[in-house]
Amino acid sequence: MHNYLDFEKPISDLEGKIHELRKLAEEDESIDTSDEVGRLEARSREAMVDIYSKLTPWQKTQVARHPQRPHFLDYSAKLFEEFTPLAGDRKFAEDEAIQAGLGRFRGQSVAIIGQEKGNDTKSRLRHNFGSARPEGYRKAIRVMEMADRFGLPIVTLVDTAGAYPGIGAEERGQAEAIARSTEMCLNVKVPIVSIILGEGGSGGAIAIATGDRVYMLQHAIYSVISPEGAASILWRDSTRAKEAASNMKITADDLKALGIIDGIIQEPVGGAHRDPEAVIAATGNVIADALRDLSAKPGDQLRRDRRQRYLDIGRQL
Repeated sequence: MHNYLDFEKPISDLEGKIHELRKLAEEDESIDTSDEVGRLEARSREAMVDIYSKLTPWQKTQVARHPQRPHFLDYSAKLFEEFTPLAGDRKFAEDEAIQAGLGRFRGQSVAIIGQEKGNDTKSRLRHNFGSARPEGYRKAIRVMEMADRFGLPIVTLVDTAGAYPGIGAEERGQAEAIARSTEMCLNVKVPIVSIILGEGGSGGAIAIATGDRVYMLQHAIYSVISPEGAASILWRDSTRAKEAASNMKITADDLKALGIIDGIIQEPVGGAHRDPEAVIAATGNVIADALRDLSAKPGDQLRRDRRQRYLDIGRQL
């Protein structure tokens, strides 16, 4: 069963009627509902195309947060062979919000880093809803150092509302860990390809997304703060999140126009959660193309170009 978002009510109503007709036909084989089901399915497809062709920034935010949207573990299972997670930062503890390790991508050895939100209550608690603590970012640094030492390209899959803001995390140096992770992204001499899968929230995202190539899924968002947080600060009213989202330029189209990202990965009509296999395959193709282009560059040039890329963004904006 789909979890429908509030703006998907027309689709929900139509698919509910389809479900009822199919159930009726199963209970009484003498009743033929195929024609009516076909008409309703066509109307449902039309409604979905119409709704998703004109999503507002706030509606895209809702899609990016959809609980059934594929997350890091879904991508890693399909895209990487022999993925071996590495645990712990060798300083304090393990943080399962960030998954990091080594694997093979279409025959090529790579380092993989990403945030995992979880897909049910138990896994969401275990992964802290994708909000990493300092030890998570220090684990990412450890894996990036290893990748740099052995000449392995780095693939990062970003999906977080932001770094964890708890007291313990702040006491253990959350800001310093994020800064060090961003610095490590800028310093390595191997290719970094970053994909924003859903939410790309604040420093918690950019700490592992400071790459040579940055791509976003069509309905993903990437922002310095959540719309709710921005509304709370600007107007002291989190209910104005819709207004904030419209003004923050957080969608893939906005960020591509601003030169922040390099490309947009199209999602199936209705969002990535409606056809995970298709969007995962498309993401794999984009990663493969980016690594092919970047692998031809020497390490010193990669590092120099990457640093210049982010300096230029600051000057342009």
